[in-house]
Amino acid sequence: MKQSRLMSLIESVANVIVGYGVAVVTQILIFPVFGLHTTLAQNLKMGAVFTVVSIARSFALRRLFEAIRVR
Repeated sequence: MKQSRLMSLIESVANVIVGYGVAVVTQILIFPVFGLHTTLAQNLKMGAVFTVVSIARSFALRRLFEAIRVR
């Protein structure tokens, strides 16, 4: 069964939303170990930037693999 572009995007967004939460919690726990001290607001902003990049990456890879599958 072929996955539509919309469903590819929805899957990517859902995946990244979960990843966003994991990333922010990880940053809060790990940054101080490396001497990096950031506020919650900074962690949320950094997480947001990585989230946008992750959505684009995930969507592009999904579409690439779908194109390969169809051929």
